[in-house]
Amino acid sequence: MSHHHEGCCKHEGQPRHEGCCKGEKSEHEHCGHGHQHEHGQCCGGRHGRGGGRRQRFFGHGELRLVILDILSRDDSHGYELIKAIENLTQGNYTPSPGVIYPTLDFLQEQSLITIREEEGGKKQIALTEQGTQGIEENREQVEMIEERIKARCVGAALRQNPQMKQALDNFKAVLDLRVNQSDITDAQIKKNHCGDRPRRF
Repeated sequence: MSHHHEGCCKHEGQPRHEGCCKGEKSEHEHCGHGHQHEHGQCCGGRHGRGGGRRQRFFGHGELRLVILDILSRDDSHGYELIKAIENLTQGNYTPSPGVIYPTLDFLQEQSLITIREEEGGKKQIALTEQGTQGIEENREQVEMIEERIKARCVGAALRQNPQMKQALDNFKAVLDLRVNQSDITDAQIKKNHCGDRPRRF
């Protein structure tokens, strides 16, 4: 992996967080299947099992910022980071070891964290001074990520409600039928939406 990154937030021509959140290896994870990718996407379960529309929790580089933010509060171990991210997403996304550990290796290569082996084979992960500076410079970005995750967790909870899911499915079926049968105007869509609005619970 190339070491062309300078510090945490000095990648020229990119937003401030890209320097610590952008590498040559794209890191996504599609529903926890362990691909070495970082965009956390789930389909309604811990690892996305159960069907439904995929829900993205992290954009490119955002998981790295979240990891740095967690480490800014206390040193950690890999499995503790996995649990912390699972808690942050209210169980909707659990990064696999195949996502977490390559990401930690990248952060270490960029001198943003240190990884120190302890007795028993555990590895303690801590922020460096450079990592602390980087996360503070990107505090606003981290807060935006966390707010978006909260909103998406609410949406995921609603979709898991059987009555809500049935109401949404019914509305989509009616709308698809109307669109397929004839041209439909914005006013008709709005009227149909108001008439089929699901009950509040």
